[in-house]
Amino acid sequence: MIRFENVGLRYGMGPEILKDLTFSIEPQSFQFLTGPSGAGKTSLLRLLFLSLRPTRGLISAFGTDTSRVTKSQLPALRRRIGVVFQDFRLLDHLTTYENVALPHRVAGKMEADYRSDVIDLLKWVGLGDRMHVMPPVLSGGEKQRAAIARALITRPEVLLADEPTGNVDAPLARRLLRLFIELNRLGTSVLIATHDLHLLEQVNARHLVLHDGRMIVDE
Repeated sequence: MIRFENVGLRYGMGPEILKDLTFSIEPQSFQFLTGPSGAGKTSLLRLLFLSLRPTRGLISAFGTDTSRVTKSQLPALRRRIGVVFQDFRLLDHLTTYENVALPHRVAGKMEADYRSDVIDLLKWVGLGDRMHVMPPVLSGGEKQRAAIARALITRPEVLLADEPTGNVDAPLARRLLRLFIELNRLGTSVLIATHDLHLLEQVNARHLVLHDGRMIVDE
Protein backbone atom coordinates (compact mmCIF):
# COMPACT_ATOMS: atom_id res chain seq x y z
CA MET A 1 0.00 0.00 0.00
CA ILE A 2 2.91 2.30 0.77
CA ARG A 3 6.42 1.49 -0.39
CA PHE A 4 9.77 3.19 0.26
CA GLU A 5 12.72 2.53 -2.04
CA ASN A 6 16.11 3.93 -1.02
CA VAL A 7 14.47 6.94 0.61
CA GLY A 8 16.63 9.62 2.20
CA LEU A 9 15.65 12.82 3.98
CA ARG A 10 17.51 15.93 5.05
CA TYR A 11 16.28 19.32 6.16
CA GLY A 12 17.89 22.16 4.25
CA MET A 13 21.64 21.72 3.92
CA GLY A 14 21.91 19.61 7.06
CA PRO A 15 22.95 15.95 7.25
CA GLU A 16 20.60 13.17 6.24
CA ILE A 17 18.40 12.16 9.15
CA LEU A 18 16.86 9.22 7.26
CA LYS A 19 19.06 7.09 5.04
CA ASP A 20 18.36 4.46 2.39
CA LEU A 21 15.00 3.36 3.77
CA THR A 22 13.52 0.45 1.85
CA PHE A 23 10.41 -1.18 3.30
CA SER A 24 6.69 -1.43 2.66
CA ILE A 25 3.36 -1.37 4.44
CA GLU A 26 1.46 -4.32 3.05
CA PRO A 27 -2.34 -4.63 2.94
CA GLN A 28 -3.81 -5.66 6.31
CA SER A 29 -0.40 -5.61 8.02
CA PHE A 30 0.30 -4.64 11.64
CA GLN A 31 3.67 -3.28 12.67
CA PHE A 32 5.43 -1.27 15.35
CA LEU A 33 8.00 1.46 14.79
CA THR A 34 10.52 2.08 17.57
CA GLY A 35 13.83 3.81 18.04
CA PRO A 36 15.56 6.23 20.41
CA SER A 37 14.49 9.86 20.66
CA GLY A 38 15.83 11.80 17.71
CA ALA A 39 16.01 8.72 15.49
CA GLY A 40 13.60 10.26 12.97
CA LYS A 41 10.34 8.45 13.77
CA THR A 42 8.19 11.57 13.48
CA SER A 43 9.85 12.53 10.18
CA LEU A 44 9.21 9.02 8.88
CA LEU A 45 5.54 9.27 9.84
CA ARG A 46 5.30 12.60 8.00
CA LEU A 47 6.74 10.91 4.90
CA LEU A 48 4.23 8.09 5.24
CA PHE A 49 1.38 10.58 5.59
CA LEU A 50 2.63 12.35 2.45
CA SER A 51 2.95 15.67 4.29
CA LEU A 52 6.68 15.68 3.56
CA ARG A 53 8.56 14.80 0.40
CA PRO A 54 11.81 12.81 0.51
CA THR A 55 15.14 14.33 -0.50
CA ARG A 56 15.84 11.26 -2.60
CA GLY A 57 14.40 7.85 -3.36
CA LEU A 58 10.89 6.73 -4.28
CA ILE A 59 7.71 6.63 -2.21
CA SER A 60 4.70 5.00 -3.83
CA ALA A 61 1.25 5.08 -2.22
CA PHE A 62 -1.62 2.87 -3.39
CA GLY A 63 0.22 2.21 -6.64
CA THR A 64 1.02 5.87 -7.34
CA ASP A 65 4.49 7.39 -7.55
CA THR A 66 4.11 10.29 -5.13
CA SER A 67 6.85 12.33 -6.83
CA ARG A 68 4.46 12.76 -9.76
CA VAL A 69 1.44 13.70 -7.68
CA THR A 70 0.37 17.35 -7.82
CA LYS A 71 -0.67 19.35 -4.75
CA SER A 72 -4.29 19.16 -5.88
CA GLN A 73 -4.10 15.35 -6.09
CA LEU A 74 -2.48 14.83 -2.67
CA PRO A 75 -5.62 15.25 -0.52
CA ALA A 76 -7.33 12.30 -2.22
CA LEU A 77 -4.39 10.04 -1.35
CA ARG A 78 -4.06 11.35 2.18
CA ARG A 79 -7.76 10.73 2.89
CA ARG A 80 -6.96 7.02 2.60
CA ILE A 81 -4.52 7.35 5.52
CA GLY A 82 -5.60 7.96 9.10
CA VAL A 83 -3.09 9.55 11.47
CA VAL A 84 -2.94 10.08 15.22
CA PHE A 85 -0.54 12.92 15.99
CA GLN A 86 1.39 13.08 19.25
CA ASP A 87 0.17 16.66 19.79
CA PHE A 88 -3.49 15.67 19.11
CA ARG A 89 -4.31 18.67 16.83
CA LEU A 90 -7.88 18.98 18.04
CA LEU A 91 -9.73 22.21 17.22
CA ASP A 92 -10.51 24.03 20.46
CA HIS A 93 -13.64 25.76 19.11
CA LEU A 94 -15.30 22.44 18.24
CA THR A 95 -16.80 19.90 20.65
CA THR A 96 -15.34 16.43 21.00
CA TYR A 97 -18.14 15.11 18.79
CA GLU A 98 -17.50 17.78 16.14
CA ASN A 99 -13.74 17.09 16.14
CA VAL A 100 -14.29 13.39 15.56
CA ALA A 101 -16.93 14.06 12.89
CA LEU A 102 -14.73 16.62 11.11
CA PRO A 103 -13.30 14.26 8.44
CA HIS A 104 -16.85 13.40 7.35
CA ARG A 105 -17.87 17.07 7.34
CA VAL A 106 -14.86 18.03 5.25
CA ALA A 107 -15.78 15.26 2.80
CA GLY A 108 -19.24 16.82 2.45
CA LYS A 109 -21.25 14.03 4.07
CA MET A 110 -24.63 14.61 5.71
CA GLU A 111 -24.65 14.30 9.50
CA ALA A 112 -27.46 11.80 9.40
CA ASP A 113 -25.12 9.41 7.58
CA TYR A 114 -22.37 9.44 10.22
CA ARG A 115 -23.86 10.62 13.52
CA SER A 116 -24.46 7.14 14.96
CA ASP A 117 -20.96 5.98 13.95
CA VAL A 118 -19.36 8.96 15.70
CA ILE A 119 -21.39 8.40 18.87
CA ASP A 120 -20.64 4.66 18.94
CA LEU A 121 -16.92 5.24 18.48
CA LEU A 122 -16.82 7.91 21.19
CA LYS A 123 -18.54 5.49 23.58
CA TRP A 124 -16.05 2.77 22.68
CA VAL A 125 -13.04 4.95 23.54
CA GLY A 126 -14.70 6.02 26.79
CA LEU A 127 -15.82 9.50 25.76
CA GLY A 128 -19.55 8.91 25.51
CA ASP A 129 -20.21 11.41 28.31
CA ARG A 130 -17.68 13.94 26.96
CA MET A 131 -18.87 14.35 23.38
CA HIS A 132 -20.27 17.85 23.91
CA VAL A 133 -17.21 19.14 25.79
CA MET A 134 -14.60 21.43 24.21
CA PRO A 135 -10.98 20.14 24.04
CA PRO A 136 -9.56 22.67 26.56
CA VAL A 137 -11.69 20.99 29.24
CA LEU A 138 -10.46 17.48 28.37
CA SER A 139 -7.56 15.78 30.14
CA GLY A 140 -4.50 14.71 28.17
CA GLY A 141 -5.74 11.13 28.01
CA GLU A 142 -9.18 12.23 26.85
CA LYS A 143 -7.64 14.36 24.11
CA GLN A 144 -5.58 11.36 23.03
CA ARG A 145 -8.70 9.19 22.78
CA ALA A 146 -10.55 11.88 20.82
CA ALA A 147 -7.64 12.12 18.38
CA ILE A 148 -7.67 8.35 17.93
CA ALA A 149 -11.42 8.33 17.31
CA ARG A 150 -11.05 11.09 14.70
CA ALA A 151 -8.37 9.09 12.89
CA LEU A 152 -10.52 5.95 12.89
CA ILE A 153 -13.91 7.40 11.99
CA THR A 154 -13.43 7.10 8.22
CA ARG A 155 -12.07 3.54 8.47
CA PRO A 156 -8.81 4.39 6.68
CA GLU A 157 -6.89 1.87 4.61
CA VAL A 158 -3.72 2.72 6.54
CA LEU A 159 -3.55 3.99 10.13
CA LEU A 160 -0.42 5.74 11.45
CA ALA A 161 -0.30 6.34 15.20
CA ASP A 162 2.43 8.35 16.95
CA GLU A 163 2.63 7.25 20.61
CA PRO A 164 -1.15 6.59 20.76
CA THR A 165 -1.01 5.26 24.33
CA GLY A 166 1.43 7.82 25.69
CA ASN A 167 -1.14 9.73 27.79
CA VAL A 168 -3.38 6.95 29.07
CA ASP A 169 -3.15 4.41 31.88
CA ALA A 170 -2.29 0.76 31.32
CA PRO A 171 -5.89 -0.61 31.18
CA LEU A 172 -6.95 1.99 28.63
CA ALA A 173 -3.74 1.42 26.64
CA ARG A 174 -4.69 -2.26 26.35
CA ARG A 175 -8.23 -1.31 25.31
CA LEU A 176 -6.95 1.05 22.62
CA LEU A 177 -4.56 -1.61 21.40
CA ARG A 178 -7.50 -4.02 21.06
CA LEU A 179 -9.26 -1.35 19.00
CA PHE A 180 -6.25 -1.13 16.66
CA ILE A 181 -6.13 -4.92 16.40
CA GLU A 182 -9.84 -5.10 15.56
CA LEU A 183 -9.45 -2.36 12.97
CA ASN A 184 -6.60 -4.37 11.47
CA ARG A 185 -8.79 -7.48 11.33
CA LEU A 186 -11.34 -5.44 9.39
CA GLY A 187 -8.71 -4.70 6.76
CA THR A 188 -6.80 -1.57 7.84
CA SER A 189 -3.00 -1.65 7.83
CA VAL A 190 -1.68 -0.34 11.17
CA LEU A 191 1.68 1.18 12.06
CA ILE A 192 2.24 2.30 15.65
CA ALA A 193 5.26 4.37 16.64
CA THR A 194 5.88 3.78 20.33
CA HIS A 195 8.35 3.69 23.21
CA ASP A 196 6.04 1.38 25.17
CA LEU A 197 7.76 -2.00 25.15
CA HIS A 198 4.72 -3.59 26.84
CA LEU A 199 2.71 -3.00 23.64
CA LEU A 200 5.26 -4.92 21.62
CA GLU A 201 4.79 -7.94 23.87
CA GLN A 202 1.02 -8.04 23.35
CA VAL A 203 0.90 -8.38 19.58
CA ASN A 204 2.77 -10.72 17.27
CA ALA A 205 3.67 -8.04 14.73
CA ARG A 206 6.56 -6.91 12.57
CA HIS A 207 8.96 -4.61 14.37
CA LEU A 208 10.61 -1.71 12.50
CA VAL A 209 13.54 -0.09 14.33
CA LEU A 210 15.08 3.25 13.38
CA HIS A 211 18.70 3.62 14.44
CA ASP A 212 21.03 6.35 13.22
CA GLY A 213 18.57 7.11 10.43
CA ARG A 214 18.53 3.57 9.09
CA MET A 215 15.85 0.92 9.24
CA ILE A 216 16.23 -2.47 10.87
CA VAL A 217 13.34 -4.85 10.16
CA ASP A 218 12.57 -7.61 12.63
CA GLU A 219 10.01 -9.95 11.11
